[in-house]
Amino acid sequence: MFGRRTHGSHLFLERKIRLSERQGAFMASHQSTRIFYGWWIVVAAFLNLFFAVGIIFYGFPVFYPAFVESLGFTRAQVTQGFLLGFLMAGLPFGLLAGAAIDRIGARRVILSGTGLVGISLLLMGSMTRLWHYELFCITEVLGYVLAGPIANQVLVAHWFRVRRGRAMGYAYLGLGLGGVVSPLLVHFLMRSFGWRHALEVVGLLILVVLFPVGIWITRSTPGEMDLLPDGADSSGLREEKNNAPVTPASGVGAAIRTANFWLILTGSTLVMGAIGAVIQHFILFLEDQGYSAITATRFSTALLTSSLGGRVVVGYLADRFRKKNTMALFYALLSASLLLLSMAHQPMAVWIFALIFGFSMGADYMLIPLVTAECFGTASLGKLLALIIMGYSLGQWGAPWIAGRIFDSHHSYELAWKIMAAAGLFGATAIYAVSDRQDTKQV
Repeated sequence: MFGRRTHGSHLFLERKIRLSERQGAFMASHQSTRIFYGWWIVVAAFLNLFFAVGIIFYGFPVFYPAFVESLGFTRAQVTQGFLLGFLMAGLPFGLLAGAAIDRIGARRVILSGTGLVGISLLLMGSMTRLWHYELFCITEVLGYVLAGPIANQVLVAHWFRVRRGRAMGYAYLGLGLGGVVSPLLVHFLMRSFGWRHALEVVGLLILVVLFPVGIWITRSTPGEMDLLPDGADSSGLREEKNNAPVTPASGVGAAIRTANFWLILTGSTLVMGAIGAVIQHFILFLEDQGYSAITATRFSTALLTSSLGGRVVVGYLADRFRKKNTMALFYALLSASLLLLSMAHQPMAVWIFALIFGFSMGADYMLIPLVTAECFGTASLGKLLALIIMGYSLGQWGAPWIAGRIFDSHHSYELAWKIMAAAGLFGATAIYAVSDRQDTKQV
């Protein structure tokens, strides 16, 4: 009798254990099929880069011919607005933005920048003087700095480690798609409503889309949702964070004393200058070559469409090969393609240029944070990226102004393109010289 009861209890326990195992397996399977919230963060970064960067950086030059014709601005003046914005607001506040991101999180910084970008465009629709334009460019650049590459690069880097290259590539598709859509969108709005109302519509669109995204979707770190990077659940994450050692402030100081930091800064500044000069003057250059405004816009759209392929492909390559070598390769391709602009009177040469330059340009933006994180870790990534992005922004906004001055003096872009090609090749060499040693890396 006792033996039967013992045998029955053993069977009961075995069944209970099997049931628990099945329930555990079901729960694990259920959790594994859930979408990691980090991919929603990628969607948010995608939209931020689409509107606050893609439309502003790539769509805004479509307004330049209207500014020249309606307001009497020179080509140097239409490009110097953003240069002044960078020098007066972007440079000092960009450095503060990096510290603010590391302290209060990317979400609040992005929301502040969104407001500045949208409101600046709304007010720009009523400008009548050059100083109006320069003032609104300053506030717009400030918003661009807060809601643009710095904050979104840090945001994605915090949510992903193993799949960081892939996630960054998907996020930066937003910048590429913004570039593809914005020239056509701005051209359509200008033809339908005039350039003033077109500016107002774009500003309103940015506010209506990005404010809800920032409030309801964006979260600065996976720790806010008890998650770890790449999707690991962690109920003890808060305890781990409380017990984690505090990263010393000297991490940034140690990084900027390395050759790697200055090589990354120099290389990205030179190449971003070449990219900025092409993007800001491409439509004006093509119109000088005899192409219509619509045809010039199509070439610009083709260039930016090609950049989408670069962002996706390079995201996968960056997870498999040495990031700095990948970056140097595409910098070299981008710079060499500028030589094709000497044959821009032939449409086939322009198409080939748009394909090569666009694809290589798509690789550029997302590789900078990946190489920086690989060299120095993510503990102070916001501050380091702020320093690097503010540095290369000098090239991004300064080179278009230089190209404009060269055109105003020589009535040709030929010398400007040669200078940009040489600068880009020097930039590729600097990135290739980045050391693989990670003595300063902090994770």
